[in-house]
Amino acid sequence: MSGHPTGAMAGPPTGAMSGPPTGAPTGPPGPQTGAPTMGQFPGQPVGSPTMGPPTNMANLTSMSGPPTQDMQGRGGVGGGGLTGKRAYPQYPNQTPMSGPPLPGQMAGQPQPAGSQPGPTAGVPNDTYGQQRPQQIPNAQSYAQSPNQYENSLSGGMGKLNIQQGDTRPLNLLQNRHVLPSTPVEPPKPNLSPEYRKLVCNPDIFRTTLTSIPQTQQLLNKSKLPLGILIHPFKDLTHLPVIQSSVIVRCRSCRTYINPFVQFVDHRRWKCNLCYRINDLPDEFNFDPVTRTYGEPQRRPEIKSSTIEFIAPSEYMLRPPQPATYLFMFDVCFNAVESGYLSVACQVLLEELDKLPGDARTMIGFVTFDSTLHFYNLQEGLSRPSMMVVSDIDDIFLPCPNDLLVNLQESKELIQELLTQLPSMFSGNKETQSALGPALQSALKLMSPIGGRVTVFQSSLPSHGPGTLKSREDMSQRTNSKDIPNLGPATDFYKKMSLDCSAQQISVDLFLFANNYIDIASLSCVSKFSGGCVNYYPAFHTVRTPAEVERFENDFRRYLTRKIGFEAVMRIRCTKGLSIHTFHGNFFVRSTDLLSLPNINPDAGFAMQMSIEDSLNDSPLACFQAALLYTSSKGERRIRVHTLCLPVTNQLSEVYAGADTQGIVSLLSRMAVDRTLTATIVDARDALVNVCIDSLSAFKTTLSSGQAGVGLIGPNSLRLLPLYTLAMLKCTAFKLSSSVRLDERVFAMDMLKYHPMIYTMLMIHPTLYPVHELSDEGAISHDDQTIPQPPILSLSSEHLFKNGAYLMDRGDALYLYINREVSPNFIQSVFDVPDFQSIGEPMHELPELDNAVSDRLRNFIQYLEEKRPFHAPLHVIREDSRMRILFLRHLVEDRSESVMSYYEFLQHLQKEVGK
Repeated sequence: MSGHPTGAMAGPPTGAMSGPPTGAPTGPPGPQTGAPTMGQFPGQPVGSPTMGPPTNMANLTSMSGPPTQDMQGRGGVGGGGLTGKRAYPQYPNQTPMSGPPLPGQMAGQPQPAGSQPGPTAGVPNDTYGQQRPQQIPNAQSYAQSPNQYENSLSGGMGKLNIQQGDTRPLNLLQNRHVLPSTPVEPPKPNLSPEYRKLVCNPDIFRTTLTSIPQTQQLLNKSKLPLGILIHPFKDLTHLPVIQSSVIVRCRSCRTYINPFVQFVDHRRWKCNLCYRINDLPDEFNFDPVTRTYGEPQRRPEIKSSTIEFIAPSEYMLRPPQPATYLFMFDVCFNAVESGYLSVACQVLLEELDKLPGDARTMIGFVTFDSTLHFYNLQEGLSRPSMMVVSDIDDIFLPCPNDLLVNLQESKELIQELLTQLPSMFSGNKETQSALGPALQSALKLMSPIGGRVTVFQSSLPSHGPGTLKSREDMSQRTNSKDIPNLGPATDFYKKMSLDCSAQQISVDLFLFANNYIDIASLSCVSKFSGGCVNYYPAFHTVRTPAEVERFENDFRRYLTRKIGFEAVMRIRCTKGLSIHTFHGNFFVRSTDLLSLPNINPDAGFAMQMSIEDSLNDSPLACFQAALLYTSSKGERRIRVHTLCLPVTNQLSEVYAGADTQGIVSLLSRMAVDRTLTATIVDARDALVNVCIDSLSAFKTTLSSGQAGVGLIGPNSLRLLPLYTLAMLKCTAFKLSSSVRLDERVFAMDMLKYHPMIYTMLMIHPTLYPVHELSDEGAISHDDQTIPQPPILSLSSEHLFKNGAYLMDRGDALYLYINREVSPNFIQSVFDVPDFQSIGEPMHELPELDNAVSDRLRNFIQYLEEKRPFHAPLHVIREDSRMRILFLRHLVEDRSESVMSYYEFLQHLQKEVGK
C-alpha cells in the first residue's frame, strides 16, 4: 500500500538495510561454528538463529508455533539443550515419566569513516570495534578531573567478589522441605556496591545464571541452560522518560548509552558491549531534569538501567500510525446461545472512552457466521448500516473507506451498534462459522494502516477457507508414548498471521467453547503476529458464572491496558555471547530482530544463549534490550533495559549464581518446543535429565568426603528437583486421561507467552494457611493491613483437618475448607453456622464486619491485584466433587500413579549414582 512502512521498523536504515523486509525473510544466515547450543539437534549448525517462516511457504505445514530450535538428545543442557531418554522406575499401571544524523550525533557532525547511515532504532548493525581493553571500570566511580577518569579504568571492578554460600552441598533426601516460607528471591549478582545499586529489576530482565561462564566449555560442564527472560513492556510505577534531539549510541554496535559504560573523559565514552571508544555529544552534559550543564553521570541514562526515550524524527519511516482497533464477533448459534456477545458488547460500551488512543483513533466492527456482516458507521448517518457478503471464497470489502471510522466522530453510531448487536442475532440458527474469510477481510481492511484485530470465536471454523475438523480422540488421552495433534492441522492460520505481521496487524483471540475448538491451529494466527490467546472453556452466562466473571475482568483489562503499535525488539549482548533461540509470540525478522505488530504489558519473552568466544577480556557481561514502538498517542518511543553481570571461570561460581526459577521458566519453554517437534514423553524425559545431569556435574566438584551418601546438590539448586516434578505434573506435560487436548495446548501456549512470575505460578502454585491469619508480620498496602501467612509445601502432610488453605495458581484462587475447621472461622468468613452450610459453588466471600473476614478478604484482594489478569476465587469444601481442582496441584504427593517428591528424589539419586 502506498505510504505503508516496510516492516515493523520506523527509523533510518543500517548498513545496506533499508528497513526490515515485509513478509518472509530471505533465509537464515550461514552456519556458525563452536560448541553445540542449547536446544540443538546433533549435527545442526551451532548458533543458527531461530527464524520466522521458511522461504518456501509450502513447507509451513511442518511448523507449529514460532519456530524454535529443538532440544536435542543426550549431551547436556549447558551446550546441547534438553537431553534424551532415561528409564523411569515403573509402578503398576504407571505411565512413563518422561541519511539522517546518527542517533547521538550532532547535526553536521561527520560520520566515522566507513560508517553507514544511522540505524533504525532497535535495528543496528552488528559489527563491533576492534579495541578490547583488559578491564571495565565502574561507571559511578569517576571523579571530576581527566586524570581521575583515567585512573578509574584500572580500578573500577577490583571489588568483584563471588560469594560461595549457595554452593554448599545439601543432601536433598535428608532435607526434603526446601521450599522457603516466604516468596523465592532471585539471586543477587555479585557486583561491586556501586553496580549493585544499578541492577535491572529482575521482574523485567534476568538471566538463568547470574554469574556468566567465561567459556562455552565451562557452561557445558555445568549442564545448566544459559538464557534471558524479559518482560519488556511491563507496567511500571516509575519510568524515566527522556525527550532529546540526541540519543547517544555506540557508533559500532549501536548500543544505547547506559549506566555500565565507561567515561574515558568528559568527551569520550567506552561501549560496554563492543568496547569501542565513542565521542560524547556536548548536549549530553546537559541534565534535562535539573536543566543545567555538568557531569555526564548526572544524566538519567547513566542513573537508571531501565529508561524510555521519545524518539526524534529519524526513527520514523512514516508518521506514526493512529491507534486502530477492529472487533470481529462470531454470531453463529453456539456463540449466541453462550451469551458471550451481550457480555462483550456491554463491557466494550462501558470502556469505549478508555481505549488507548488520541483524536485519530479508528475503530471498526465485523460479525460473521456463514456469511460476513460489515458495518458502515461514517459520521452523518442516522443509524448503523449493515452490509452482508455471502461470497466467502473471494472476499471483497463493501465501501472499504467507510468501515473504519474515527472513534470520536462516530461515537453515537458505535454505541448504538453495540447496544443492538446482541438482539440482532438473538434468534440466529446458523451453526456454521466462517472464521477464515473473516480474517481475510480483516487483513484487507487493516493493511493500509495496521493495528489490532480482536476476534471472538465460539466453535470450530466450519465454512470457507480455514475450515477445521475435530481431531480429539478420547482414547488417545491415555497414550503413554505420545499425545497426537498438538500441532496445527493446517498452515492457513500461520500464513494469515505472517501476512498480518508484514502489515503491522496483530490478531488477538478470545475463545469460548463447550467442545473442541482446535487451539493448536487457531492460536497460530496470534503467535506470529505478536498477539495473545484467551480461552474460556464451557463459557455460559448462566451455567459458568466464574468464567463469565473472568472474561469480564480480562476483557476490561485488555481494552484499557497500555499498547504499543508497529514495534520491534532487539537484544544485544557483550561480544562473544550469541542468542540462538527465541520463545514468545512474535515473528523473527532477522537473526536477532523480533517483529511485534503490537506489544502489550502482559507479554513475556525468553531467549537461549551460547558463548561463541571466550569472555576472558572482561570481568563483566552486559545485555541490552531495546523496544521501539509507537504509543497509542502517536509518539515513537524506545524503551531500553540494560543488565550487567559478572563473568567467572569457576564452576562453583556458576552454580552459586544459578537462578532456579529462571532456569525452570526457560526449560518449560524448551520442553514445549520438544513436545511439538518430538513427543511429550521425550520432553518429560529431557526435563528429568536436566536434574540428573546438573546434579551429577556438581558432584564432580566435590571431594569424596563432601559427596558422601545421598542426593547431593548445591543449595542454589535445591528447588530444581521439586520444580521439575511440578512441571511433569502440570497440565502441559502430564500424561493423564483427564486433560483435554485444547486444555493441554492452551497451557503450553501460556508457558511460552507469560512472563516468568506467572509461568512459575502455573507450574508450582503457592499455598497459604488462612485459618489463623494475624497482623503479625503484616504489611500496609493501599491503607489496608495485609497479613503475610507462610508459604506451605504442596503436600497433604501440611494440611490439617481443622485448617483452611488458599492456593494461588495464577489464573485461579482456590479456598479449600477442611471439614473440622473452627466453627468460629466458618461463621466469621461465610456467615453460616457450620461446614455443611457453606454453599457451593461460591466465588465471592461476603463482606462481614469482623477481623477474621477483613484479613482474609484483604489478603485475597492483595493477591488478585498483583497480576494483570483476573483470577476467580473458588471456594471448595473438603467433601465437594470439585476438590480435585485443589488436590491435583499438591505436586509433592503421589498422583495418578506418578511418583511423589520423595520417590522422585530417590530416582534421581539412583541415576546420579550410576
